[in-house]
Amino acid sequence: MSDFERTTARSIPHTADMSVDAGLRAFMLGVYNKMALGLVVSAALAFSVANFAPVRDLLYRVNENGALAGYTVLGMVLAFAPLVLVIGAGFMMRNPTARSSGALYWTIVSVIGASGAVWVLRYTGASIATTFLITAAAFGSLSLYGYTTKRDLSGFRTFLIMGVVGLIIAMAVNVFLGSGLMQLIISVVGVLIFAGLTAYDTQRLKMTYYQLGGDQQSLAVATNFGALSLYLDFINMFQFLLALFGGRRS
Repeated sequence: MSDFERTTARSIPHTADMSVDAGLRAFMLGVYNKMALGLVVSAALAFSVANFAPVRDLLYRVNENGALAGYTVLGMVLAFAPLVLVIGAGFMMRNPTARSSGALYWTIVSVIGASGAVWVLRYTGASIATTFLITAAAFGSLSLYGYTTKRDLSGFRTFLIMGVVGLIIAMAVNVFLGSGLMQLIISVVGVLIFAGLTAYDTQRLKMTYYQLGGDQQSLAVATNFGALSLYLDFINMFQFLLALFGGRRS
C-alpha cells in the first residue's frame, strides 16, 4: 500500500523523550480523531441500512421479527468487499497522496459501515452498546500501552500478521463447516491478535512520525493510513468480542 503499511519494517529512533513531543501529540490526535469519526460514520451507516427496508432487503434476508436469516448474493459481495479493498490497495497504491489515501480510508469505512448492518440484525441493541464500550476501553488501554512503552514491539509483527492470515483462512473454511467450536476458537484468537495489533500499530505510528521528519505531505498520508490501521483493529476486536458475548436477536 505504501511505506506506512504494516509490512514495512521499522527501527525505533533514538529520541530522548518522545512522549512529550508536541508535534507527535498533534499527529496522534489527528489519527485518533479521524479514526473516531470513521467509527461514527460506520455506526450511522450500519443502523441506517439495517432499518431502511428497501436497502436492507437487497443485502439480507430477515425473519418476521426483523432478525438476520441470511445473506443475498449482493450481501455476500458486500461482506467480502472490505477485505478485497484492503488487499487490492496494497498492490495498487504504491505512491499514495493525501487525497488518494483519504479516499481509500473513507471508502473502506463506508463499506464496512454498510456491511456492519449484519451486526444490528443479528445482535440486540443492548449487547452491541455494551460490547462497543468494552472494546473502546480495551482499545484505549492497549493503544496507551503502545504509545508509552519503551519496549520495542516490532518483534511481534511477523507473528501478528501471520495470525491475521490464519484467521482469514480459518473463517473462510468455517463458512463451509459451520462449526460452533471453531467459531469460538476463531473469536478468542481474533480478540488476542487484534489486541496485540492495537498496541503494535500505535507504536508503529509513533515511530513513523519521527522517521518522516516533519514532511507534511507524508504526514498527511500517514494520518490516513494510521487511522485506517487503528480503525480496522477496533472494528475487528469489536466483532470478535460481539461473537463471544453478544446477545442474539430471536
